[in-house]
Amino acid sequence: MSRDTKGLRHAREVEHHLGWLDSFTSAALGVLAVASGIYTYLGVRGLLSDGGALSLFAAVAYSAAVSTGIFVFWSYLLRLLPAMRTAATRLWLTLAMVIGSAAIVAMSSWLNAAALAGSAAVEQHLARTVQDYQASLERAHEITLQGQALALDVGRTRQGFDDLSEQEAGGGLSGLAGRGAVFRVLTQKSDELAALEELIAAQEGRVAAAFAEGNAILSRMRALTVAAGSVEDRSVEFSEEAVRLTGVITTLRQLSVAPLVDRAARDLAQSVVLPRLDAGDAGGQAAQQATITSLLEVLARRAETLQTAASEVLALEPAAEVVYTPISTADAVIRYARNFAPSWAGAIAIDLLPAVLVLIVAVAQAAIRVGRDPAEPEDAMTVAELRAAVIALRDIDDVDPRGPTAQVLLDEGPDIPTVKRGPRPPEAAE
Repeated sequence: MSRDTKGLRHAREVEHHLGWLDSFTSAALGVLAVASGIYTYLGVRGLLSDGGALSLFAAVAYSAAVSTGIFVFWSYLLRLLPAMRTAATRLWLTLAMVIGSAAIVAMSSWLNAAALAGSAAVEQHLARTVQDYQASLERAHEITLQGQALALDVGRTRQGFDDLSEQEAGGGLSGLAGRGAVFRVLTQKSDELAALEELIAAQEGRVAAAFAEGNAILSRMRALTVAAGSVEDRSVEFSEEAVRLTGVITTLRQLSVAPLVDRAARDLAQSVVLPRLDAGDAGGQAAQQATITSLLEVLARRAETLQTAASEVLALEPAAEVVYTPISTADAVIRYARNFAPSWAGAIAIDLLPAVLVLIVAVAQAAIRVGRDPAEPEDAMTVAELRAAVIALRDIDDVDPRGPTAQVLLDEGPDIPTVKRGPRPPEAAE
């Protein structure tokens, strides 16, 4: 068996398979187009806030247009692209397929992904928002606790003035025992710091209560992210809880005593009410004045130390501002596309799967052409074609008055076959 004959048999076999496959290809394309249209309809309905008849009609019209476009587009390519013989025509149709595929993804695939994973994507958005709020709450609480820790610095400074006042009461500073001018300066600053210390201590309960309330709100928000029911309804409740939590975070920021300690440190050395020197003689008054001057220097150093501690707390990076923004299912699947890669793959595959069919048919048609092109025309004729040719020649002989029998002899090469006549066989003459 010659090589050309084998190629012809292979080409006829592939043609037979293509003929059988073509019988249901259009139906398969229709099923894919309708399935894509259904998911597109679900995605469009998720975008439309109005639930009226007009919105329903708009969603149906859009999904029907998508289904029709997908079916017609791939039907054109399945018929035309495999039939192209030149590289230029195949290239242009391939470019048209790429552009059309991009258009299908833009008008349908992302809506299909929204229908497949829209609710899960919105829940992912809620979970991410909860994490952001938790980080903001913890950061605000941490900074507030840092401010509360300034109570130790305030108490240490106050204790130092208390110790100095006790020394002055015994005459250890100015040399004058009793509660004179130096003693009153020391007690004045000690009382100021004691009041500040009490204020800081009073804030502890409020800070703890605010933090506990914030955690309770976070617990409710976490429950809403995984609760049963419509994600739209849960988003509304989530938004209400987010507003409450924002208020709690703001309260925690306001409870920080660092600004108050900073102001108190500035006033510690600058706002000193100097008492009247009450020593009985000039020498005693001079001793009191020298001691008060030294105390003012000590006050300045202690105030600077306290102010530095407060400034460190104020310099801490504040808690991030978190604002919950409701998001649609379509926007959610786009924003969190990495988390829903399987859904995106399915949404795109249902629209672009016919591209694989186009490539398969193109390869099959190329194989058919390879099998047929080297063969001679008479070798490529089937039995049915030969029978039809013989019948046609007999019909031609029947209208010839001379009545010779036609015998078809095909010349070699690409020339038109010639017809040579010979004597009619006896069975033909009958």
